[in-house]
Amino acid sequence: MQRLLLTVVAFTVLTLPAFALAKTSESTIILQSEGQNMVATLQLPGDKLAPVVLLLHGFTGTRDELVIPSTGEGVFVRTANTLAENGYASLRIDFRGLGESIADITFESTTMEGQIKDAIAAIDFLETLDRVDGEDIYVIGWSQGGLVAAAAAGRSGKPDAVALWQAVGNINATYGSVLGEEFLTAGKAAAVDQTLVTKLPWGPEVSLNGAFFHGLEKMDPMAEIERYSGPLFVTQGTLDTTVLPDAAEAYLAAHEGPEELWSAEMDHVFNVFSDTDTLDAMLERTLSFFAEHDD
Repeated sequence: MQRLLLTVVAFTVLTLPAFALAKTSESTIILQSEGQNMVATLQLPGDKLAPVVLLLHGFTGTRDELVIPSTGEGVFVRTANTLAENGYASLRIDFRGLGESIADITFESTTMEGQIKDAIAAIDFLETLDRVDGEDIYVIGWSQGGLVAAAAAGRSGKPDAVALWQAVGNINATYGSVLGEEFLTAGKAAAVDQTLVTKLPWGPEVSLNGAFFHGLEKMDPMAEIERYSGPLFVTQGTLDTTVLPDAAEAYLAAHEGPEELWSAEMDHVFNVFSDTDTLDAMLERTLSFFAEHDD
């Protein structure tokens, strides 16, 4: 097992020159997953074919992701801009049932298997898209999107490299914390089409069908990443209370292939409520890892 441990001591903040962003183009597109519509944003760095990164958002999130208070942009918007400034195209999707991908199903019907199929459908789409280099595909998944990324990579075997940002590893620990132990237990006992409602710790109410919880019971994150032998970049937040730091070590222990652990004193949202320094440093190292494993 090839592993590089990188602990953050100091970093250089990435900046996005106005001239670089002026060259980029952004468009909203619709692609298909299991015959249903999925809305996404495609961002291109210029006129030439470029390697492309698929961005997978977290639980209850959307394709732009959490708004950074100091800049007013979503975490994945900033990520896409940084990718473009460094010569990468990107596709950020709304999983079916979230964001604008609600024409065919609503959020309570979402399942882990459904999101994994969405991610694989997006990878397949990028392989055939004539505006990007479909032979040079990378994936970044955050939180639940990281778990989805691990499964999509393992099942498809297609990404050139995968970055798991604070990816869910211990399902019971994470969802027990976010949804509450009693709600998680009730969900597992519910009928597939039974809808349960609870409030999230940060305020909003969420409705989920029993199918979501049944899917969680069947998921084995480490078995999923074990199938993927490509380069794997995993972040670890020592202050994260949603995805505990040992999840990163578990992913690396299950994976065989080139890999790197990037650790920092950060919470689950990369300290963006204070500033963007940690996010920018993590982005910089993610890009370096992709470049180091560019076939």
